[in-house]
Amino acid sequence: MKALVLAGGAGTRLRPITHTSAKQLVPVANKPVLFYGLEAVAAAGVRETGIVVGDTHAEIEAAVGDGSAFGLQVTYLRQHAPLGLAHAVAIARDFLAGDDFVMYLGDNFIVGGINGLVDRFAHDRPAAQIMLTQVADPGQFGVAELDSEGRVVGLEEKPRHPKSDLALVGVYMFTAAIHDAVAELKPSGRGELEITDAIQWLIDAGHRVESTMVTGYWKDTGNVTDMLEVNRLVLESLPARVEGTVDPGSELIGRVVVEPGAMVTRSRIVGPAVIGAGAVITGSYIGPFTSIAAGCSISHSEIEYSIVLPRASISGVGRIEASLIGHDVEVTPAPATPRAHRLVLGDHSKVQISC
Repeated sequence: MKALVLAGGAGTRLRPITHTSAKQLVPVANKPVLFYGLEAVAAAGVRETGIVVGDTHAEIEAAVGDGSAFGLQVTYLRQHAPLGLAHAVAIARDFLAGDDFVMYLGDNFIVGGINGLVDRFAHDRPAAQIMLTQVADPGQFGVAELDSEGRVVGLEEKPRHPKSDLALVGVYMFTAAIHDAVAELKPSGRGELEITDAIQWLIDAGHRVESTMVTGYWKDTGNVTDMLEVNRLVLESLPARVEGTVDPGSELIGRVVVEPGAMVTRSRIVGPAVIGAGAVITGSYIGPFTSIAAGCSISHSEIEYSIVLPRASISGVGRIEASLIGHDVEVTPAPATPRAHRLVLGDHSKVQISC
């Protein structure tokens, strides 16, 4: 069996962060989301892995390399435009050959891995095996319809009027039969080749399509709210570890990770939290569920339930919470007078100002 990991999306829901960074490399607990998926694939015993990349291919290739750090043999497959999941399968056809494969969306996060799913698929070998979970807003996802016996009878991508609340999770298993389905597809109204249409083709052609309900935690980390929630979940599972320097005037409470080279001075950190390598925390409060990445500087400030990306600087700022702060950002107080806000904002920014 092979793996096909999709890392080519534009990440429009995470702008402006994704104007300059691949969405799959935004970190959760100081580790890129994509890495959790690659680790899950490797843990399931899959070695040959194709990674579909787009405009951010150089950044992703630099981060993942040849895959040996994950126990994988990686081949990069260029998708010149995000034309749908089924299009990704089409461009990977030569790599996949006639092998069964697992397709994993690189911005998805699943607690518990995919070992059981891979084992079940290898044993039963339906033409396709999908994972489903109940969601409150099914119109934002691919949606499955089941009959009275729990069999998959229909699928639709982001329907205006969903027939169920069962969303497709971003992990799929396929035999080579999926290639015949993809070859018959026409672009949808969104201009994409939809994987839901390909699976529907299999159903209509009499192929067996199985589904599994996800009972654990799953998130599509496509927006800031979901990124912060996944960060919270991962931090809750990290054991305390101090490899950097913490002065006697500081206080660490609960599960706090201080990575090598980090310095904590006259500060209070309440876990779960992680302070990245080489970060400097001075006279500050770092609250629960916060990830401070490598090389950051936090001084005389308060922050909690947030993700701060590498080399960002926060100085002399009061309470910050529920925030995603990008690479090399500088956050400082505004002048006391005149009372005004001075903003330099990129496209798709979202700003909340207290008046």
